[in-house]
Amino acid sequence: MTIEVASINLPDRPKKDLPPVEAAEAEHTYYVKSGGLAAVASQLLAIAFSRPDVVFRGLLAALRLGDWDLKSRAFVMFYLAEALLVGRWMRTRSLSHLHVHFGGPVATVGMLTALAWKIPWSLTLHGPDEFFDQEAFYLRRKIESASFVICISDFCRSQVLRIAPGLDKSRVEVIRLGVDCLALRPQELDLPDAANRQSPLRIVCTGRLVAAKGHRILLEALALLSAEGVRYSCTLIGDGPERGSLQALSTRLRLDKSVRFLGAMAHQPTLSEVSQAEVFVLASFAEGLPVALMEAMALGLPCISTTIAAIPELIENKGNGLLVPPASPETLFSALQILANDAALRHQLAQKARETVESQYNLARNLDSLAQMWSRKLI
Repeated sequence: MTIEVASINLPDRPKKDLPPVEAAEAEHTYYVKSGGLAAVASQLLAIAFSRPDVVFRGLLAALRLGDWDLKSRAFVMFYLAEALLVGRWMRTRSLSHLHVHFGGPVATVGMLTALAWKIPWSLTLHGPDEFFDQEAFYLRRKIESASFVICISDFCRSQVLRIAPGLDKSRVEVIRLGVDCLALRPQELDLPDAANRQSPLRIVCTGRLVAAKGHRILLEALALLSAEGVRYSCTLIGDGPERGSLQALSTRLRLDKSVRFLGAMAHQPTLSEVSQAEVFVLASFAEGLPVALMEAMALGLPCISTTIAAIPELIENKGNGLLVPPASPETLFSALQILANDAALRHQLAQKARETVESQYNLARNLDSLAQMWSRKLI
């Protein structure tokens, strides 16, 4: 299959700062907004003169979206302009099918591209944001207009069928994400029991510092751990709007000597930090199916996470990790205390975690499943 990539926006960093694989991909990616305003306006005028039928269909589709709020209408018109450019690029490249990841604004552009240019399209849904506000994202219209929808989990599939209950189930496929099990290898670390421990328990958490990731709950659980006299260090990797308030909370809870905020880091340094830890924690309130958890499991870490969305599809409580209710610092503290005091359990959970990722979330194997699905649908 020939696959070409389009992106609405330019990379968030200069190409020289991208990892080699991403830099090579960027060289061959069509960036819709790369030409500047004058170039975009010129292309849109050319489309209007050469393909008025496309512009008319696009306008009709766009006017059916949104409400009478002027701001939402304006955004829809911007999405239509981007859709016209994407469709034109596809036609010049003789590309016959459009596939979009995520159900938010980029999928709005995808749907308008498909409707204006009469190009079949499909969608991969990850969640959870689009499931929370399906009307704002026009999610039912997207699902019903797509040729098929790929879901990353059974939970995701259930939400698709909830939103579009009349949808033919054959148009919904579950293809799980995965990680490179050859590149991610557990390290042989000395993990002593609590009674013989000389160094603090090493805890790590990766993720954007936003409310949905539950970092406040983690800090409150760590304060309870400190009160019990458990020695630990916790590294938080990631940045976001909650960083200032989380650092202030850490200070109020007297955790400054135990908790490090490293900010956002590139992927490889992040994996290096994770691989040096003994416990991985993700206390999220809302998730799709976190790749960060898969990576930690592949690296041989016992993981603690919450009983939300698709996480229980990845982690079986007390089988290959520990699950706790969201927003409960007390139960998270109990899980941390159990792992802090039981090296054998940490080792057992870590082994089972690695086995789960190798068998069910192995990137190479799941890519084969994806390719087979594409062959069935398109060839």
